[in-house]
Amino acid sequence: MSILILIAGLVACACAVTLLTRSLSASRLRTSESIGQIHHYGYMTPAEALPAPGRGPLTALLNGVVEFLGELLSERGAASNVRTELLAAAMYDTSVARFMGFRALLALGCGGLMVWAATTLGYSLLVLVGGAVGAAVAGWVFPLAVVRRRAEDRFERIEREMPDLMDLLVVTVESGMSFNASLKVATDRLEGPLGDELRLTLQEQSLGLSIEEALRNMLVRCNTIGIRSFVRAVLQGETLGVSIGQIMRNLAHEVRAQRKAAAEERAQKAPVKMLFPLIFLIFPAMFVVLLAPAAMEFSKAFHGIHH
Repeated sequence: MSILILIAGLVACACAVTLLTRSLSASRLRTSESIGQIHHYGYMTPAEALPAPGRGPLTALLNGVVEFLGELLSERGAASNVRTELLAAAMYDTSVARFMGFRALLALGCGGLMVWAATTLGYSLLVLVGGAVGAAVAGWVFPLAVVRRRAEDRFERIEREMPDLMDLLVVTVESGMSFNASLKVATDRLEGPLGDELRLTLQEQSLGLSIEEALRNMLVRCNTIGIRSFVRAVLQGETLGVSIGQIMRNLAHEVRAQRKAAAEERAQKAPVKMLFPLIFLIFPAMFVVLLAPAAMEFSKAFHGIHH
């Protein structure tokens, strides 16, 4: 009898372990599926973070060099700052190591190309060294400049779309919808960088983050004036219990006032920016057209009096 009880206990333990393993695997499967959904909006799973290696030996060697240089530089450099720049430019599928490796390889390639060109053309050693250093620096800086330019364009588009987001949230929240449901409606209506960021925020919340943490992550990705005001207003409203609809209405007026002030500032800078083409391009042409005939007549008259 004791043997039967022992066997029954072992079977029960085995069933419990099996059910526990199945529950854990199901949880991981659901998490993996959710992360796979985020891939459609920008994030990628670790297995997909790097592209598959090339089939040819040359491509495989190039990828290996890029990965080696990137790992070396990302360990020594400011990897978090580079990751922030990549997130701001919506380059979610580009890892920090790969980007740093590409920068290093481009710098070495530009420097080597300049050395080859200077040696072939027979330039002096000073020109060779200076040109190689300048080309290497340009190759190192150029990729980051492209990423920052792309991020600036995204931020500008996000700032243009912020008033529309505020209006949508005001209408939906005051109609009785919750804040999360209002964000979902806004993501369905908005297309572009702001809509993508809101989708990422909702996907992060569906993976277990709170709305406050998801909004703070969005602020890390898009640290603009409008996003800062939006996140700060929502967090304060959640903390103090203030109506989100009224906060969004006030924030919409504030965002539009900020955009108007920025437009007026750009308009005031326009005359200063026009000075260079006006002085060096337009005025010389006007002087040639207006003063050349008078100068020719004056020269003829002067020569006639002289004779």
